[in-house]
Amino acid sequence: MTRKARIVRKTTETDVALEIDLDESAGSRIDTTIPFLNHMLDLFVRHGQFKLVVKSAGDTDIDDHHLVEDLGICLGRAVGEALGKKTGVNRYGSASVPMDESLCRVDIDVSGRPYLIYNVRYERRKIGGFDPSLVKEFFKAFTDHSGITLHINLAYGSNSHHIIEAVFKAFARALRQAVTVNPDITGVLSTKGTL
Repeated sequence: MTRKARIVRKTTETDVALEIDLDESAGSRIDTTIPFLNHMLDLFVRHGQFKLVVKSAGDTDIDDHHLVEDLGICLGRAVGEALGKKTGVNRYGSASVPMDESLCRVDIDVSGRPYLIYNVRYERRKIGGFDPSLVKEFFKAFTDHSGITLHINLAYGSNSHHIIEAVFKAFARALRQAVTVNPDITGVLSTKGTL
């Protein structure tokens, strides 16, 4: 069973090509044109053990918002498509990750129902040129287009960079757990018989 997908999204504001392989961890290449987001997606693939290839560009001369949101849309669609009927997956995943003074917990349900809880606050308005408020927009777009329920809860933290690193690492580890195929599960893990 191949669990990979390729999504292309071209608008008047952005141009995104994204591929994910849920069962391969080598060969990732990430070029979003937003250095801080490149760093976060690199953490995502390393801690989630996914293969991700991204090439994107957008109207970042105006603001990073459109490109960050569209990358979330494309990643969400790709993960949803790669999961297919979700046969045999664990469905649920949880991870708590410390990053120096910050601690973040992420809980995931690959339920087919998009929902985002995002309890994260930042001290700084900018990290380099990156606006931390866009992280929520990224995950909102991801959940809306993947059909995944995602709870991101920061227990504590003061350094905005560390907080966002903890978020992405915990997200990666929780998603890895949720999408892993469990040989003890027959069909899908739902009393409805479908996810």
